[in-house]
Order: sequence, then structure tokens, then C-alpha cells
Amino acid sequence: METTDDKLLQKFFSDNRKEIEDKGFSRRVMHHLPDRYYRISQLWSLFCFTLAVVLFFVLDGLQLVLGTLRETFTNALQSSAAEIDPKSLVIVAVVLLYFGYRKICSLA
Repeated sequence: METTDDKLLQKFFSDNRKEIEDKGFSRRVMHHLPDRYYRISQLWSLFCFTLAVVLFFVLDGLQLVLGTLRETFTNALQSSAAEIDPKSLVIVAVVLLYFGYRKICSLA
């Protein structure tokens, strides 16, 4: 029942459709509207990124990261992982830095 009603409505509206000539009025109006939400989202992203950087340095994040990396490296060496090729470690570090950089850039 519903499908036939829907089909009848669609047929009626398609047969009686009239295009209204606006001579580009709608496009001009949309072009002049401010993009408020984009600006707000950019400001919010900038605020959050700035807050994250400030908190990182205030809470001594650099020392925590370096300490964690030092601990990880020490534990890896102590658990007989000394046989790992140093080139592999460099490649892993570069890849992790790259992904971290991409993630930070995507947030801004």
C-alpha cells in the first residue's frame, strides 16, 4: 500500500515540477554567508593544540618521554634483544616519528 502511494506521489511531483529561475541568486547568497563553524573549529583546534603543548612542557612531558624510551631500550637490551640490528631500530624510530608527526599535523 505504501509503495503505491509513494509511487503516485513521486509521479505527481515529477509531472508538476516547475523550475524557478533565480539567475544565480542562490549561489551569490551562499557565497556571501560566513563560514562560522569552520572558523570556530579552526580556533578550537588551535586552542587545544596550544593547551596540549603548554601542558606537555609544564608537566615535564619531555623528561617522561625520554625516561620511557630509556627504560624501553634498557629492558630490550636486558631481555637478550641485543641481537637486533641497529639499522632496524633506526628504521622503527624514523617510522614512529613520521607517524607521530602526521598525527599532530592532522589535529591542527
